[in-house]
Amino acid sequence: MADANTIHAVGKRKSAVARVFLKPGQGKVIINSRPIEEFFGRETDIMIAMQPLEYLDLKGRFDLTVTVRGGGSSGQAGAIKHGIARSLLVVNPDYRPRLKEGGFLTRDARIKERDKYGLAGARRGYQFSKR
Repeated sequence: MADANTIHAVGKRKSAVARVFLKPGQGKVIINSRPIEEFFGRETDIMIAMQPLEYLDLKGRFDLTVTVRGGGSSGQAGAIKHGIARSLLVVNPDYRPRLKEGGFLTRDARIKERDKYGLAGARRGYQFSKR
């Protein structure tokens, strides 16, 4: 997996972490030892994960091997998107302005807020009754 032509990058979203291994090829995408169509149940997640390649018109030029853990399918798709964008920077640093403009290099920092003591959840208080 890690030969001389392979480029490695890590992408994150919510609690999902994706390790992306990118190498020149025909466009095969394997996620956790399964094809992308089999791994993701929804077409939307596949589209989100492959956005950086489509944005730069590079679809079908690289083979991707991805290991992803944590989070749900939407978070994992976002993590894969982030990892692909970062690995494309290593391929060609000239892609940076276009990827930055598309918002693919920004780590989406929105995560679940922790529950606070004295409250029913992160922010919701318990119902107040005067009597």
